[in-house]
Amino acid sequence: MQSSRHRIAAIIVAAAAALALGVGTSAAKDTVVIYTALENEQITDYMKFVNKSLPNIEVKMLRFSTGDISARFMAEKDNMQADVIWGVAATNMLIFKNAGLLEPYAPKGLERIQPLFRDKANPPSWVGIDIYMSAFCVNTEVAKKHNLPMPTGWADLTKPVYKGHVVMPNPASSGTGYLSVASILQRMGEAEGWKYLDALHKNMAEYTKSGSKPCKDAAAGERGIGLSFEYVAQAMKKQGSPVEMVIPKEGAGYEMEANALTRKARTNAAAKQFLDWAISDEAMGAYAKYWAAVAVAGFPVPEGLPKDISKVVYPNDFDWSAKNRDRILAEWQKRYAK
Repeated sequence: MQSSRHRIAAIIVAAAAALALGVGTSAAKDTVVIYTALENEQITDYMKFVNKSLPNIEVKMLRFSTGDISARFMAEKDNMQADVIWGVAATNMLIFKNAGLLEPYAPKGLERIQPLFRDKANPPSWVGIDIYMSAFCVNTEVAKKHNLPMPTGWADLTKPVYKGHVVMPNPASSGTGYLSVASILQRMGEAEGWKYLDALHKNMAEYTKSGSKPCKDAAAGERGIGLSFEYVAQAMKKQGSPVEMVIPKEGAGYEMEANALTRKARTNAAAKQFLDWAISDEAMGAYAKYWAAVAVAGFPVPEGLPKDISKVVYPNDFDWSAKNRDRILAEWQKRYAK
C-alpha cells in the first residue's frame, strides 16, 4: 500500500514538473526551421499572422541574402537543417530542384495559384508567392548637387555624367543583382549584354552584398543612384527620404519569391502546414501590401506601383536563368570582381 501511494505521488510530481516545463502534450509545439530571403520588416509583419494562425508551430527563422541561402543550403545537402524555404528566388528554387534537395508538395489551395507562379511538375517542387522587379532609386538632392539628370532607363546609366554615382548589388550574393544581370543578357543577347555591363561597370561606385542596400544608400544620401527593386524604393520614399523610383523604360527585370518543402521535411506535418498557410488568402493579403503582383489574382496593388506589371517587366526565362547561373556568375566575377 505504501509503495502504491509512493508511485502515485511520483506520477503526480512528474506530471506537475512536465507542465511547469511546458513539455506536456497540450503545450508542446512542432518546430519548423525556415530559411528566407524576405526583408526583415516583411518577416516581422508576416509572422504576426503566422503566430496567430499557427499557434501549434514554433518557427526558427534564419534570414540570409539569396546567394548566402543558396551556398548554405547546397553545402548542407548531406546534413540538411532547413525544413522550409520561404520567399527565395524561383531561379534558385530550380537549382535546388535539379540538385534533388526539394520534396514535391502541393499545398492546400494550390488550384488558386496562377500558372506563372508555380513549378510545372505535379505535384510542384516550389510555389511562387509574389513578383519583385528592378527599379532605380534616385536621390533627388544628390542629383541636384552633382547635376545628374533623372535617368529613364538602363541605357542612361552608362553616360559619363553618372560615373561614380551608381551602386548595384553583386549578382553572386543578391537575387536582385542576378535578376538585373540575367534580364539584361536575355533582353540584349549575351554579346551586347556583356558590352553594356562593361560600360555600366565604368560608372559603378560599388557592388553591394544585399539587394536592398543600394537603394538604402541612395536614400541616406551616400549614393546618387541605387539599382535595387521596387519595394525598397517605395519604402524609402514613404519614410520621407528624398528618392524617386524609376522603372527602366526598356523593361525591368523581375524575379519571383517562392516557397518549397525541403527533402529533410518530407514527413514534417508542421512544415507542410506552414506551406499551406503561406499561400492562403491571409498570407496573400499580407504579401500584397508590398508587391504589385501576388500569386492569387484579385488583390489590390499598393499605391505608387504599376497596376499591370506585365507592361513594364521584361519576361524572365527562369529555366535559362537557373541553368546558366554558374556560368554567368563566373564571367561576371572575371570581369568585375577585381
